[in-house]
Amino acid sequence: MRSFWDARSFDEALAGIQRGGRNDPFTRLARAAERAWVHHRRHGGTSLGESIDFSEFLTRQLRNSLGQISAQMEWGQTLLASVGSTAPFVGLFGTVWGIYHALITIGEGGQATLDKVAGPVGEALVMTGLGLAVAIPAVLAYNGLTRSNRVMLAHLDGFAHDLHVWLVTRAKLGARVEQGEQRQAVQTVSVVGGA
Repeated sequence: MRSFWDARSFDEALAGIQRGGRNDPFTRLARAAERAWVHHRRHGGTSLGESIDFSEFLTRQLRNSLGQISAQMEWGQTLLASVGSTAPFVGLFGTVWGIYHALITIGEGGQATLDKVAGPVGEALVMTGLGLAVAIPAVLAYNGLTRSNRVMLAHLDGFAHDLHVWLVTRAKLGARVEQGEQRQAVQTVSVVGGA
């Protein structure tokens, strides 16, 4: 991101991205902004969807791009959540099945000896352990990916906002804020002086 904003122009920033051949979410968002900018300059106002001003058109395109990026980042998380939530129950089912076999063996033999119970109960405990061994990493991975995606989407949202401001105003963000503060100070002075 630093190299993107340190570029002398938007074209140079995009050229730097394309030279790197990267396909990360920030690059895809910048390319979506570029496509929206070029498209609106060429075709702005030719259809109902494009008759809105550039700021609204760019906002819509950036939101669509963020939605697509978010959907791609969340791919596979449903499977992790399902595995994490169902694996303990599969292990529990194996435990119940093992204990059931132990009880059948006891019922057939009439005696509860260790050699008749140890095998099925051992299998039951192995099934419980396997269920937990699958569930715990799946839940940890799901939680890690969810947090990582949330942080990444917050950064992408900020980058999209900065792109929007820059493409609409063509002013550096810091300069725009300073000018806005100066303009507000001048208005305050004129209101106070005029009163």
